[in-house]
Amino acid sequence: MSRVESLAPSATLRAEDLQVSLGDRSVLQGVSFGLRPGWTAIVGPNGAGKSTLLRTLAGLLPPASGRVLLDERPLPDWGAAARARRIAWLAQQGEASGDLSVRDVVMLGRLPHLGLFGSPGVDDHAAADAALDATGCADWQQRRLPDLSGGERQRVLLARALAVGAPVLLLDEPTTHLDPPHQVAVVRLLQRLAAAGTLVVSVLHDLPLALQAERLLVLQGGRVLADAPSASAEAHAALVDVFGGAVSVEQVNGRLTTVPVL
Repeated sequence: MSRVESLAPSATLRAEDLQVSLGDRSVLQGVSFGLRPGWTAIVGPNGAGKSTLLRTLAGLLPPASGRVLLDERPLPDWGAAARARRIAWLAQQGEASGDLSVRDVVMLGRLPHLGLFGSPGVDDHAAADAALDATGCADWQQRRLPDLSGGERQRVLLARALAVGAPVLLLDEPTTHLDPPHQVAVVRLLQRLAAAGTLVVSVLHDLPLALQAERLLVLQGGRVLADAPSASAEAHAALVDVFGGAVSVEQVNGRLTTVPVL
């Protein structure tokens, strides 16, 4: 087990009757569930509220009503620095700007521990090394950010999130821009992190990848249609339902996947 998979203590995350609006549009309605260490994938059609839910769990969007609890403590009660050490976040369109090296970007993940003016120590460099290794970025960590492809940038931003060493990892489309081998590598990494005690929540449009998570949270119209193990008949029926029968769930080479129904 690598350092990035063993640093963080366990955590819990719970949503209670979340109501979230964007402008005058209600996006989440009465969303409730509880999460413990393991990997949960949030899936659903476009506009279901997946990214809004993840941002609310991260504390980036305040709910109109209801609440999010981190370790059974309301999220607003956590100080910003303490919350940033407990929850690592990767946005759907992750941002990193400037002429920074890959390693410099990954070291930004240590800011919740160092503050703006702290000097990185041995543990901080070790956390960055582990994150670079886990995402396959170590061999080119001195390259500059503007010189990277979209897929390479995505791996660097994932490494930055991993470098936090947080017990909760919230990822919005972590496989964006990645080719199939690197998509598989990310799935295996998330499975290892979950097995080691990290609470991983990812939004994924790629249903075959989402089915490799332990648990699916299926959204439709801002509500939870199913919250069930990914191998369960309940989860599979919900997937078929929310996508209007356009997919079926099947076993292929011993693994669950979705197949388009043409």
